Amino acid sequence: MKLELHIWRQAGPEERGNFEKHQVNDLDPHMSVPEMLDHLNTRIIKSGGEPVAFESDCREGICGQCGFVINGDIHSPTPGTTTCQTHLRSFKDGDKLYLEPFRAKAFPIKKDLVIDRSAFDRIIESGGYIGVNTGQASEANSTLIDHHLAEKAFDAAACIGCGACVATCKNASASLFTAAKISHLSMLPQGKPEAEQRVKKMVAQMDAEGFGSCSFTGACEVICPQDISIQNIVDMNRRWRKAL
Repeated sequence: MKLELHIWRQAGPEERGNFEKHQVNDLDPHMSVPEMLDHLNTRIIKSGGEPVAFESDCREGICGQCGFVINGDIHSPTPGTTTCQTHLRSFKDGDKLYLEPFRAKAFPIKKDLVIDRSAFDRIIESGGYIGVNTGQASEANSTLIDHHLAEKAFDAAACIGCGACVATCKNASASLFTAAKISHLSMLPQGKPEAEQRVKKMVAQMDAEGFGSCSFTGACEVICPQDISIQNIVDMNRRWRKAL
C-alpha cells in the first residue's frame, strides 16, 4: 500500500511550522497510524533525518495520548475511534493524508504532532480528588450504590483526557472533559462531601487555563472516542450555579 503523507513539522513552541511531504510505498493495510509513523521514522533515521515527534503509549485506545488530526478529522475518520486504533485499511491506496496536531491555545505545540495537555492535569489537580479522612477502609460492599447511578459514574469516568473535545470545539472549550471529571466523583457517596468545593475550583481552573466557553453545539460529544455525554455539562453547570 502506498500513501502520500503531509506531516506537520515544528521544531518547538516558538518556531514556525510547515507540512513536510513523504511518499511511502511499502505500507501494510493492517498497520495502525502510529505504526505507520514508526515505519516512516525508521526510514528517516536511516537517511540521517529528524524523526517525526508524536505521542502514543497504550496503543489500545485507552490512554488518549496518540490524538492528532488526520485530513481534518479529529483522531480518526472512523467515528468513536482513537488515532492508535485507526488502521491504514481505513484509507485508499494512493491517498494523501494530512497529519497535524490539535489546535488550541491551551494546548501549545511542543514539537511536530506533540501538544502540551498539562492544562488538563492542572484542572484535575485543582479539585479532582477525594480528600475526606474516612479512617480505616471499610468493607467495599458496605456502602450501597444504586446500579443506575454507578453506571452513570462509570460512563463519565471513561473519559481518557485526549483533548478531542477541545480540538473540535469552535471555542476550544474543555467543558466536556471538566464535566466528566466532576460528574464521576460527585455522583458517588465518597465524593459528595467536597462536591461544591470541587466544582468551583475545577471550573475556575478551566477558565484560568484559557479554554473557551461552551456554546453547547454538541460537537464534543460527537467526536469523543469514549462517547461521553454532554449531559455531564448540563450537570456541571447546575452544580456550579448551586455552589455559588
